[in-house]
Amino acid sequence: MQQRRIGTVTVGAIGLGAMPLSTKGERPSGEDAVAVVHAALDAGVTLIDTADAYARDEAEFGHNEELVARALAGYGGDTSSVLVATKGGHTRRGTDWELDGSPAYLRRACEDSLRRLGGDAIGLYQFHRPDPATPWEESMGALRQLADDGLVRMVGISNADIAQIDVARSIVGEALVSVQNQFSPGWRHSADELAHCAGHGLAFLPWSPFGGVTSAGSLGSTAPAFAEVAEERGVSVYQVTLAWHLAQSDTVVPIPGASRIASIQDSVAAADVELSADQLARLTG
Repeated sequence: MQQRRIGTVTVGAIGLGAMPLSTKGERPSGEDAVAVVHAALDAGVTLIDTADAYARDEAEFGHNEELVARALAGYGGDTSSVLVATKGGHTRRGTDWELDGSPAYLRRACEDSLRRLGGDAIGLYQFHRPDPATPWEESMGALRQLADDGLVRMVGISNADIAQIDVARSIVGEALVSVQNQFSPGWRHSADELAHCAGHGLAFLPWSPFGGVTSAGSLGSTAPAFAEVAEERGVSVYQVTLAWHLAQSDTVVPIPGASRIASIQDSVAAADVELSADQLARLTG
């Protein structure tokens, strides 16, 4: 698989979004979920995106991190090059999603994530979403402190606009390496943020690259240009979509979710799909 950079780390151009392994109503069994992660690793994936809040509800908080840790521990191959990217700042009350970006909470959340994932530091720790109740500068200061204290090696932010990205750059400094925003054929509102990241050497990790779990199945009908190119190339519409993501900038690393082995194998194949200038123009138009 072609390689891309996140900070000082080289990763495969297609990552694995582990969220569906824990949050879906009909999620796979623990054994099947581990098999999906192993299939991703077998295919060359070296970036796994998770979060402490990825669970069905409050009682299962940390489920996804624990699953990823179990999958890595049970893998028969070398995992030394795998970058696990987790997040903190989302909380759960029952099945609801809430926010806490306070420095005290982020410190506690990071320590808990490190305990679940194991190791001496978290590879990439991302602030999940801005908290209106906490000044952005305070949350960024907390992330800088986590990096300074050695709990995390690299820092990322998620769901951030350009102004927030620039504040994060000024406070977190070189430890800030990535931005994870929603971006897909049907949701291109983060195009400016993507370009801003490219201009400053920050990795851009599109979440829900197919439009989200409820929209992915209808991608071929909602994005007809992508379906047309897929038919021309003899590949899935999902491969064309990920190839389009990769063509936006060499700083883009999509993290498609998968709850089936076939899904992540299909996604990884997108790294070998090179779109023509004409095809890109049609997909962008």
